[in-house]
Amino acid sequence: MSPVPVGGPALFIGTDTAYVALVRPELDPDDPGVRLAAEQAGVDPAEFAGPGGVWAVMVETEGEGGGFELPGVRDAEPAHFAERLRAGLAAASAPGAAPGPFTVDGGAVLRLDARPAGADAYTFTAHVTPPDADDAPDTYGPRTVETGPVPTAGLLADLDAFLGSLAS
Repeated sequence: MSPVPVGGPALFIGTDTAYVALVRPELDPDDPGVRLAAEQAGVDPAEFAGPGGVWAVMVETEGEGGGFELPGVRDAEPAHFAERLRAGLAAASAPGAAPGPFTVDGGAVLRLDARPAGADAYTFTAHVTPPDADDAPDTYGPRTVETGPVPTAGLLADLDAFLGSLAS
């Protein structure tokens, strides 16, 4: 379940208070920024409504949140990340399998370390680094997010829904 509604494809990993998310928000014609952009372009805000084209990473931990855009990221990259996470969880939850730690590498921006938290849950450590963190130290910098236990079955269902939203 996503802690923050975004209206487009979204994969939230964690809890309501500590999470990392890959999102591609839909543009809302009632959003003040969308209305301003439409006004400047001389068009109706409804023309901007619908799926956005820019992926973003959002994080929250210890009451502090933030995020950054991922310019140039195509749907295939978040889908591949989700497929690898799904494969790791599915292998660990297969009948007779012993849950164990695994890592999903999302490149320079995101790495997810998963470790069992009981028989039916995982805890995640997300290592998040914005693409421009070295060039602009005053911007949102690297973060490490430790989640609480996340039920495996629920995350597998969320992964299926996320992948389905990208396929349609």
